[in-house]
Formats: sequence, structure tokens, C-alpha cells
Amino acid sequence: MPEVGELAQWACVAEVTAPKPGNVSVHASFDDLTWKDFIVSAMVIRPVLNRASELGVGATVLECARATKEAVRSNTNLGIVLLLAPLCAAPIVEVSSVLDSLEHSDADAVYEAIRLAQPGGMGEVDAGDVADAPSIGLVEAMKLAADRDGVARQYANGFDDVIKVIAPALVKRYADGESLDHAIVWAHMDQMAREPDSLIRRKCGDDVATESSRRARAVIDADWPNTLESVELYRELDEWLREDGHRRNPGTSADLVTAGLFVALRDGAIEWPALWSGSLQLAGE
Repeated sequence: MPEVGELAQWACVAEVTAPKPGNVSVHASFDDLTWKDFIVSAMVIRPVLNRASELGVGATVLECARATKEAVRSNTNLGIVLLLAPLCAAPIVEVSSVLDSLEHSDADAVYEAIRLAQPGGMGEVDAGDVADAPSIGLVEAMKLAADRDGVARQYANGFDDVIKVIAPALVKRYADGESLDHAIVWAHMDQMAREPDSLIRRKCGDDVATESSRRARAVIDADWPNTLESVELYRELDEWLREDGHRRNPGTSADLVTAGLFVALRDGAIEWPALWSGSLQLAGE
């Protein structure tokens, strides 16, 4: 069985390679981010995530943020490492125990990592603002943000969305004969459809986030990718999300799908993709 860092790396690689609407992929870049940036980021966090059980959650997140900052020019993976650190620190069934064991030092380290990564759309809040030193524990801080951030909510609900909803959705599509790429794209749109993406909400407001969710639901309901209507709706969704300087990037949904894919890989529900490396080399040329 591969080490957790290796599985995490492949989850990151597979997720960014899949042509998800509005996101970076092999054939779609942002002005400050490319597919290769995400691949490099996945490579540099792998050895850190391998040591998550030894380092602890907070230190793992911070070391991943530092490694990523040294390797690429923009924040590629803060949400991803916030999700993967607890999932790598112990078996999946023990993630609630991992969260219960977090200490104030974990909050200190995560706050520092967030300041280092400088994610977009953070703004200011009355309590638990990352610009200040944490006065509460990490889980408590995440609970304060859970109603406005999908990643934070996983710390509040024991990763229920990732483990009980997203990972099974991926596994079902893959088991039903979909390619892994299609399963990832479908799970991504399904996540967007179930709730407005919290990164879009932070950057663009509730109305735009709700519209993104409505459009994703329309693609799903039209039976993507099996009908011409669904393919056209997908194209329209992708174009709409890429307007306005990529501010409508559904990044939180992508982070959650990455974590769901890691869970599926670690559980063995989706086999470790030993042959991806060759095909991905060709895709990146």
C-alpha cells in the first residue's frame, strides 16, 4: 500500500488534471496559476503529509504552506492541505479523534499558514480573524467559520461531507464505468450543485455563488455527459465561471473533491493509479 503522502499527491494530481468547469486543468490556466504549478505543489507537500501523524495537524499545514510558497508563485493548495492534514494523520475512521486532540499550538500554526498563503477573499470577521493571534482552539475557530467556508465545516462536522457524501459519489460514478476524469468532474459539479461554493461567495457575494450552484445543478440534471443539452450547459457553465478574471473560480468545491478522492484511494475503493504518471507526463508536454 502506498504511503499517505503518495496517495495525497495522486489525489491532487488527478483532481487538477480533470477538466472541471472554472478551474485550472491541463488545458486551462489562470493568469497566475497553471497546471504545472499544482503538480509541483502536490510533489512538495507529499513528504510533509507522509509525516502528518508525527508532526501533528497544525505543523503539517504550516510546513506544507512553507514548501508550497518556496516552490510556486501563488497559493495553490491551502484548502487542500487543511483537509488532507487531519486525514493523513491517522486512519480515516479516527479523524474525529484527531480533531479532538488538536491543541492551541495547532491553531497558532494554521493561522500562520493562512497568513503565509494569503488566500483570496478572506476579508475580516469579528471573532477568530486570522490576522490576529488565535485566542481559541483550531476546531473552535473552524466552527466560527463553518457557515461561510466549506473547508472549515469539515473540522466542525468530523469531515462528514468529505467521507460520507463526496467520496461515495466519486466511487459510485467510477464503479459504474465512468472514467476517473469524468467521475471527478461530476463530483465537483455535484458538490457545487448541493451548496454554493464558499470561495465564490467570499469573492463575489451570495447572488453569484447561488447562480453558480443553479448552473451546476442544471448540468447535473441534464445527465452530463450523456446528452447534447448537458454538454452545452457544461460549456456555458465553464465559460461563465471563467469570466470576471476567474473570480468565480469554484476552488472550495475542488478542494473538497480532492479530499474525497484521497479518502477513496486510501480506503481502496478506487485503486491506486500506478499508470497515471506516464499519461500525465504526456498531457503536460
